[in-house]
This record gives sequence, structure tokens and C-alpha cells, in this order.
Amino acid sequence: MNNTGTFNKLSPESLLRQLTNSYDTTCLQVWNNSVLWSIYLEQGKILYATHSVEPFDRLERHIRRLSQQIPLVTNEVRVQLRMTFEPDWQTQLSEGSHHYLSQPPEYQAIHWLITQKHLLSHQAALVIQELVKEVIESFLLIGEGTYELTAPVNSLPKICKLDAENIMERCQNRLQNWQSFAPQISSPYQRPYLLINSKFYDKQLPELQQNITTWMKGFSLRHLAVIMNLDEVELARTLYPHILQGSIILHQPDPPFDKLPKTFEDVPLTPRYNTFNINEKSFNVGLSPYTTPEEDPVTQVSSPKESLEQANTLKSNNIQAEEENVKTATITAKKPYKIISVDDSPTILKEISRYLADENAAVVTINDPVKAVMSIIRHKPDLILLDLNMAGIDGYELCRIIRNNSMFKEIPIIFVTGNKGIVDKVKARMVGASGYLTKPFTRTELLKMIFMHLA
Repeated sequence: MNNTGTFNKLSPESLLRQLTNSYDTTCLQVWNNSVLWSIYLEQGKILYATHSVEPFDRLERHIRRLSQQIPLVTNEVRVQLRMTFEPDWQTQLSEGSHHYLSQPPEYQAIHWLITQKHLLSHQAALVIQELVKEVIESFLLIGEGTYELTAPVNSLPKICKLDAENIMERCQNRLQNWQSFAPQISSPYQRPYLLINSKFYDKQLPELQQNITTWMKGFSLRHLAVIMNLDEVELARTLYPHILQGSIILHQPDPPFDKLPKTFEDVPLTPRYNTFNINEKSFNVGLSPYTTPEEDPVTQVSSPKESLEQANTLKSNNIQAEEENVKTATITAKKPYKIISVDDSPTILKEISRYLADENAAVVTINDPVKAVMSIIRHKPDLILLDLNMAGIDGYELCRIIRNNSMFKEIPIIFVTGNKGIVDKVKARMVGASGYLTKPFTRTELLKMIFMHLA
């Protein structure tokens, strides 16, 4: 089978349902907004589903979330997994869709975990099920795009088969939960920030946990939920009254997550208001215009007159909150992590400091690699960013020296380098590196490393 087509009004749900009901064995590839979705089907069952936006970030999050069920996938194993299988972004661009069609690298990584006995088959099936649900959830939101049906990939090892109808039903329920927060929350990758101005903070609202406010400085709702070990919808529900009231603002998703479809269509509708009951206290908050009062999972609705008054008040507060974001800083909590960056380039050191200025880490920069060891011993960092190619001593040798000190055997050491070869990655692993950040890197890629090793 090799067919192509476009869909504008034909929903992705209808397309997938048609393929599964006809018991097709194929790979459905869909393009929208420069994102590629790939859904592997065998006789109407889903073998796997992925999309091209940070697949290893997705795998990392679900492995961490399922850590109690899969205890043999330790931090060391996760590091080895990414350094072995995750392609750099240049490779992804050059290989394009063929790269994902041949065999998704994160799927290869899961299969490797099975062969190395870090995962049992039923544990791998659980991981795949969670990955597929997240991918299908975003797939169902696509409004238009192009698709291609290609011959199945015989080299794809069969780990499990998932019932498409069950997956779609669960994804639709999940999307309804997300859409109950519309229009304030339009993506699980939006980034919450807590404002300092007490004028917008209602003391009657439920108090936020300190660990949530500590990390609410750049991480998305989806990543924050993993750090807090919370269901992401429950986290959104906890933050939602504060978002409505204006004490929490949401920044748009960082690239490349901004390419994924939103959880609701951005159309102007009159908001309604509802009453949340939290810890036996009632709070009037916005009710999504996309649900009826009967459908909404919370309690009773205010009267129409009260709703209109609350709407006008809240609208005013929301506008003021946006203005306040320009004028004030976010709450500054004690930075719990210390990161040392060793690089003989002042430009790179400045860029790393700038990327992490508003994050949960204090950054110490060192531009003399010869003096780096004594500085590292003095500062006792939680994570080390280490340039590979420096004058006087290279990163490999410096990493070996650091690892020989018993104090730093478990400290994550991330190589920051322009070298992209597989030999360099193998050598990095041999001297004890924990990760590999390829220049030029983005703020998102740097935060991904911190999320992986510290959060």
C-alpha cells in the first residue's frame, strides 16, 4: 500500500478509525506545521506511534513517571540510552521522514532495554502504551495536513499491540479534561510563572506547595508534573484558580513544542463561571466555554448575573496581570542547584549563564580549564558542563581527573561540544560523561539536560 492524500475537514480520528476498522497493516504518516506523526499499524492494531518533536524527551518523561514500575531502568541506564540512540538535531534534519519510517530511534532504545533485561516485555508494553497515548492525543488535534500510507516496516520488532479504539477513547477523555481549562490553558507545554505582586494574589485560594513554586520558572506543565510526580491534568487543575485570578501567568511553549497543535480552537467565546470546592472551601473560577455545566467535573454554577459580574472583574484582573508581567519580576526562591560550566570561550559561558539566569540553578563559570579541578572541589557542584576542546587540557582528560575523585563519582558531567561523531560519544562514555550537548544548542536543549539529571 502506498497512498497519499490531504485532509482539511476529514478528521484524523476518522482517518485512523477507517484504517483500524479495515484491519490494515501499514504506517500512517501525517505532516502538519513541520511536525511528522508516524503511526504503525498491524491488522488494525497499533504497534507504535511517535511524532518528530523531541521523541527522547517524551521517552525520558514516561520512564521517569513509571520509575516505580520499572526499577531496573536507573539513571545510569537512561543516560546510556540517550547517548547511544538519540540522534543529534542535524541528523534528524538530514534524514527527515525516512529516519522515522525505517525505525524510530526511541523504539530501538525500548527494544534494547528489553534485550539487556532492563525491561520485561509487559513493562515495555506499559511504556509504549503511555507514549502512544500522548502521541495520539496530539494527533487527534490536527485540523489539516497531508498524509501518506506506506508499506509496513518488517524490521520493526513487535513488542505489543494496542487496541486503537480503546486508545482513542482514552485520548478523547484526556482532551476533554484539557479543554475544560480553555481558553486560559491551551497547551500542556505552556510554562507557568508565579508573579510577585501580592495585589493579584487571593489568600483564599488554596496555597501552592513550595516545591511547585520552586520549579515554576521555565518548565512546562508537562515537565513540571513529572518533577512533582503528579498527573499533569491534576497539576493544571491545582494551578487553574491561580491562573484565572492572575497570580500565575502562562508563557507560550518553547520551540519546538510550539509546533504541536493546541488543545482547543482559539475562538472568542463568552466565559462562564463555576465554583471549585477545594479543601472544603469554595472558589469562583471560570468554566470552560467548551463544556456545559452538566459536563463539567466540578460543582455548582453561579447565577448568570453573578457570572457576568465575576467575568468582568476577572477580565480586568487578567489584563492587569499581563501588564504586571512587564513591570515586575517573578518570585525568587533559593536556587537549590549549583552548576559549574567550564569553557575557554567567554561567549559560551555568557550564553549558558543567560539561559539559566531565571532558572532554579546558580551558575559558576570557569574559563581556565587548568584551574577547573580546584574550583570544582571548592564549589561542590550538582552538575558540571564541560567543554570538550580546550587549550591546555581537553575535556576527556579533565573528566577523567574529576571522576577519579571519590567526591564526584556520581555528579553528572555533560560534555558541551561541536563534535558530532559516534566515536566521540563512545569515548565520552568511556571517561564517565553523563551526557552530550552539541553546539550550537538552544535554551530548551540545555534545560532538557538539567531536567534529565537534576529535576
